[in-house]
Amino acid sequence: MAAFSVLEYRSLPRGDGPGCIPDLMADRLAAVAKASTFAGRGERGVLEDRRDELRARGVVGVVAAEDCSLEILPKIDVPAADGSIEERSEIRKRLVHMLAVALDMKIEIGLLSDLEWQHETLLEILIRIFCDKLTEAVRRGMPRRYIGHEDDLPALRGTLDVPRQFTRHAVNPGRLACRFEELSTDIALNRIMKAALAHLSRLSRSIGNLQRIRELGFVYADISTVPVPALRWGEVVIERTNRGWQDLFEMARMFLRNQFQTTNSGAGQGTALLFEMNTLFEEYVGRLVARAMAGTEYRVSLQGGREYCLTAQDSGRQVFQTKPDILIRRGDQVVQVIDTKWKRISCRIDDPKQGVSQSDIYQMMAYAHLYKAPRLTLLYPHHTGLLGGDGIQGQFWISGQATTLETVSIDVALGTDDDIAARLKKMIVPKNGEHLWSLS
Repeated sequence: MAAFSVLEYRSLPRGDGPGCIPDLMADRLAAVAKASTFAGRGERGVLEDRRDELRARGVVGVVAAEDCSLEILPKIDVPAADGSIEERSEIRKRLVHMLAVALDMKIEIGLLSDLEWQHETLLEILIRIFCDKLTEAVRRGMPRRYIGHEDDLPALRGTLDVPRQFTRHAVNPGRLACRFEELSTDIALNRIMKAALAHLSRLSRSIGNLQRIRELGFVYADISTVPVPALRWGEVVIERTNRGWQDLFEMARMFLRNQFQTTNSGAGQGTALLFEMNTLFEEYVGRLVARAMAGTEYRVSLQGGREYCLTAQDSGRQVFQTKPDILIRRGDQVVQVIDTKWKRISCRIDDPKQGVSQSDIYQMMAYAHLYKAPRLTLLYPHHTGLLGGDGIQGQFWISGQATTLETVSIDVALGTDDDIAARLKKMIVPKNGEHLWSLS
């Protein structure tokens, strides 16, 4: 299978030369992208199909057709930001980190060699991580649960089902209508794992991953095969005895239910594992802020608030509900509203607006009116085009109000998740009335 890679908002030229994608493959990938649930979203969908190129938009992940695949990576300024294999390797690592935090998973990626990060696609890396975690989990023992059964037996087992005994076996006392429980591995969680393995076996092109999937398939041979639409996700309860399966459950959900979809695209089958970067950035930052503020006097609400902008005069019905990405509360007061934007702001001297969207400013002014917060923050990803390090890039007063609006950047490629959380905390918690967050 031919594999191609491109950064978001970058283009892959059509053609037969080096660094180009043949027209037939480009057409197939574009058809799969159009059939995706993200078509028309994320800066006009997944791929912009132009006459001489395919241009990636604001959605990242992997799109695969019958004989080719295209990996779309986020534009993150990692240390090797030179278009090299090493750059894409570092971006994959950071993207997996962000996915792990956003989906509340603990993913150990240290065991993967640099060669795998460099030459495997995001999809194959995620499959490898899933298989390694599942192998480790089944070695400790598959989860089991007592399942209720009803059966007609020659000897009593469990309790006697009296109504059924006297209606079905009134003239045959040699059979007893029994109700009993049996410890079984054929439960919803294991059926979901088996379904995930079957699904991934049809998608992976890595010899190593396919071998891992086959080996795990033998472990799940006695588990019932259930079609994906019929899987009973609601029956899975993660508690003390099966806590170690939480991450695997979330990864299976990612593959089978959420961002992953299998689509028909006319000429053939296609698949897509896709994430909107704007949503992923919001979830990632929100969870790190919540982690950073734990144990302080501040409370964090993600997608909270939900105040309405307007109320109809005739019916009193409220319309245009707001959902700020992050609300910071101290007691009953909202002290800061943070809205994340996966966009690039500028620091050009001749652009006092910094490239900030006017609609984003209107949105923040609505938040200022509804939530009465003294601080509003538009949070963007940091990039090398900004002077100095991450932090406050601009501070403004909202006209006629004692409310500040800040434009702030956070470098998602600098340091560990805990380091990033610590820098986010400095942005929120004041010291002696001053913001600790400042330009380096």
